[in-house]
Amino acid sequence: MIRLLGTIFAGLLGLAFGSFLNVCLSRWPAGESIVHPRSHCRSCGRTLAWWENVPLVSWLLLRGRCRSCRAWIGSRYPLVELAVGALWATAAWQVLAGTTSPVPSDLLWAGAAYGLSQMILLWLLVALSVLDFEHLWLPNKLTIPGTLIGFAATLVYAAVNSKRVFAFYGAFGLRSRFIWHLVGQRLLAILAAAGLVLLIRWIYWLIRRREGIGLGDAKLMAMLAAWLGLPGALLAFGLGVVLGAIAALVLLVLPSTRKSTEGWAHIKLPLGTFLCVGGIVSSLWGERMIDAYLRWAGL
Repeated sequence: MIRLLGTIFAGLLGLAFGSFLNVCLSRWPAGESIVHPRSHCRSCGRTLAWWENVPLVSWLLLRGRCRSCRAWIGSRYPLVELAVGALWATAAWQVLAGTTSPVPSDLLWAGAAYGLSQMILLWLLVALSVLDFEHLWLPNKLTIPGTLIGFAATLVYAAVNSKRVFAFYGAFGLRSRFIWHLVGQRLLAILAAAGLVLLIRWIYWLIRRREGIGLGDAKLMAMLAAWLGLPGALLAFGLGVVLGAIAALVLLVLPSTRKSTEGWAHIKLPLGTFLCVGGIVSSLWGERMIDAYLRWAGL
């Protein structure tokens, strides 16, 4: 029952934060404040009533159009709200697996720290994926703070969890060594993940004499490594590259692409969007995927 109620609550909370994310996605590229003015139609400027701001429900009731000017609101709004709600519900369902009542306080704090970090990461990845898809933009205001928050969240979760583990085994002196080891390991992961993209970027420039990958993608990989560690970030990178290759092949067979005067080689693909999708998969199911691969490889 706790698991079901927690999942429902996380899903509803995700819908609300997805609605807030839509405000950010609409205003950040235009350089507007996300606080003022109040939510309004971007076509006619009319301030929206409270019932027009209910996540997902309002869009369905209004059939995707403004009540006054009948301008098309866009399918991105319900999709983002639904994505954040579904992802937060999935994260809560995983975190609350096997939960019993009453929950020991140490397990409660460890689970809460991990669940909160998962939700923050998923929110950031949805935001970055949409911004890169719509504007080919991975803003520093998200990637750099996201890296710092991910690094801090990892340390907080490790500190809370290690207190329980080492106290159980009576190894109090090992706790600080464990945390410092994790700090060094995670810093190396961040540098390695960002360095991988920078290396590919440099090789592409040597061959083509023009940029092929933006610096934002390197910062995104650093953020993924801060949250997921190097194995999780590399899994996200691999998934993102595969998704990007599939998208490129689809573009190649489209008649509009073949008739383009610039040619398919000049078409820009949102690599950050694919990396974010890979990061979402790695965040939710990465450990099981890596374990399954290691068993398959006999490692």
